[in-house]
Amino acid sequence: MLTDDERLAIEREVEDCAHKREACVGALRVIQRSRGWVSDDHLRVLADMLDMTPEELDSVATFYPLIFRRPVGRHVILVCDSASCWVMGYEDLLRHLQSRLGVGLGGTTSDGRFTFLPVACLGACDHAPSMMVDDELHMDLTKEKINDILQRYA
Repeated sequence: MLTDDERLAIEREVEDCAHKREACVGALRVIQRSRGWVSDDHLRVLADMLDMTPEELDSVATFYPLIFRRPVGRHVILVCDSASCWVMGYEDLLRHLQSRLGVGLGGTTSDGRFTFLPVACLGACDHAPSMMVDDELHMDLTKEKINDILQRYA
């Protein structure tokens, strides 16, 4: 079920830990980087490798908003909904993103290109409003900047 590369990467995560279970977040990220999300089947295999129950590992996976437990689009947009972003125009930009993408928060575009999710804070309060697309942080957002950003991920 796991590729040799995935197993090797997970074993490297475990090497630096006193107990296998300490590597659970890193191991979940290995699966997600490779597969895009963590399926129930992968969760069970990974739990067995880490001497955890699937329920224990699922409780970790569902705690972290950047571990995806269901399929996502090719690109994941995380829009910050912190107080700073709200003050700096979050609601207007949220409506603009929803209109441009044709989906609400939690949705994936019909072409599978984008999944659109809220996130509590991106740590860029001094440049609010902000969002991330995949691993790239975008700050001081305007409608025009959002349009340009979305074009880059075509």
